[in-house]
Amino acid sequence: MTDNNAADRLETDGIGALLIAYSLPAIASMVIVSLYNIFSSVFIGHGVGALAIAGLAVTFPFMNLLLAVCMLVAIGGATVCSIALGAKDRERAARVLGHNVVLSLLFAVAFAVAGLVFLDPILRLFGASDATLSHARDYMEIILYGTPIGNLMVALSHFLRASGHPAKSMWISLASVGVNLALTPAFIFLLGWGTRGAAVATVLSQVFALALLLVHFSDKRHAVHFKRGIFRLRASVARSMLSIGLSPFLMNVCACLIVVVINLSLRDHGGDLAIGAYGIVNRLLMLFAMTIMGLTQGMQPLIGYNFGARRMDRVRLTLKYGIIAGTAVTSAGFAAAQAFPTTLAMLFTDHPDLIAMSVNGMRLCTAVFFIVGSQIVIAGYFQSMGRASIAIFMSLSRQLLLLLPGLIFLPRYFGLDGVWISMPLADTLSAGIGIGILVYTIKHPPVRYA
Repeated sequence: MTDNNAADRLETDGIGALLIAYSLPAIASMVIVSLYNIFSSVFIGHGVGALAIAGLAVTFPFMNLLLAVCMLVAIGGATVCSIALGAKDRERAARVLGHNVVLSLLFAVAFAVAGLVFLDPILRLFGASDATLSHARDYMEIILYGTPIGNLMVALSHFLRASGHPAKSMWISLASVGVNLALTPAFIFLLGWGTRGAAVATVLSQVFALALLLVHFSDKRHAVHFKRGIFRLRASVARSMLSIGLSPFLMNVCACLIVVVINLSLRDHGGDLAIGAYGIVNRLLMLFAMTIMGLTQGMQPLIGYNFGARRMDRVRLTLKYGIIAGTAVTSAGFAAAQAFPTTLAMLFTDHPDLIAMSVNGMRLCTAVFFIVGSQIVIAGYFQSMGRASIAIFMSLSRQLLLLLPGLIFLPRYFGLDGVWISMPLADTLSAGIGIGILVYTIKHPPVRYA
C-alpha cells in the first residue's frame, strides 16, 4: 500500500477499525515506555536504595520541562501534518517535516545548555536534599547531554504516525525500549553505575531509535520524506506548529510547577521518603495515563485528517469511542490501586516506611481516577483539531486554578494527606469543566483549519 492510500483511508475506512489500527501501536509504544520507567525505578530501588528512588522523583519536574519543549514541536508538527494530508496538501506536510527537525534540535540544544549550567540549583529548587542531590544529578546530567537525540526522536516518531505509519512507529519504539531494558540492569547491577547507568541506557536506546527513524524519512519512496528546501524555516509554518504545540507545552510546564510544589510539600510534611512514595505512585499512575496518551495519539491523525476533509461526523464518532476507551482504562487503574496498593508498592522497595507511605498515597490519589481518562481524551480532541486555546485552557485550569490552591492550603490542615487528596479533588472539578466545554463546542462546531 502506498503512503497516499494509507493516509486516504482515514477518510473512508470504519472509525472503529481505524482507531484500533492507529491507537494500538501508539498505546503499545506508550505502555512499553511506561513499563520501562517502572522497571527502571524497580532496578534503582532494589539496586541502589530508597533514597535513589527519591532522587529520581526529584528529577520528575525536570523531565516535565524537557517533555514540554519536546511536545511543543512534536505535537504541533504531527497535527499540522495530519490536517495538511487531509486537505491533500502534501507539499505543506513535507515542509512541516523539515521544521520538525530544525526546531527540535534548536530547542533541545538551548534547553540542554541551560539545564547543565544551572543543574544543582534547579534540582535544589525541585526538592533535592543533601541525601538525594547526588542521585538526581547523576541521572539528569546524562539525560541533558542526550536531549537533542531524544527530542528529535520523539518528534519524528509523532510525525511517522501522523503520516500514515503507526505500526512502524510502534515497532521502532518497542525496539528502543528493548535495548533500554537490556542495558539498564547491566549498567546498574553488573557495572555498578547506579542512577547514572539508567540514564546512559536511556540515551543509547534513543540513539538506536533515531537511527531507524532517519532511515525511514531518508527513503524517497515515502510520500513525506527528507528533501532539499524543507529545512528552511518559514514563519507561517512554524507559527501554525507552535500555536498547536503550545497546549501540551503549557500543560507540561504546569505539570513541572505542580510536581515542584508536590515535592516541596511532601518533603516538609513527610521527608525524603514521602517524595520517594510519590515517585512510586507517579510511576504506576503514569502507566494508565500513558495508555490514554497513546489512545489520543492514535485519535490525532483520524481527527486531524477528517477535520481537514470536513467530515465532522467521523470526528465526533472518533471522540465517542475515545471517551469510552479512556474511561475504561483509568477505571482499571482505579481498581488496581484501591485493591492491591501494598503489592504494587513492594515491587519497588522492601523499605517498610516507604511502602506504608506509598500505600496511603496511592489510595488517596486514585479516589476518582476513573474520570481522568475522559479528561485526557477531551483535551486531545480539541488539540487534534487545532483548537489550541481550548486545550490550553483545560490544561491550565486543572493544574493552576484547581490543583495548585489545593496543594498550598490543604496540607496546612491535613498534613501529608492534604497533599494526596488535593489531586482527586482537582480531577473532579476539572472533569466538570471539560464536559461543559465539550457540550458547548459540539453545538458550535469549528468551520476552519488550524
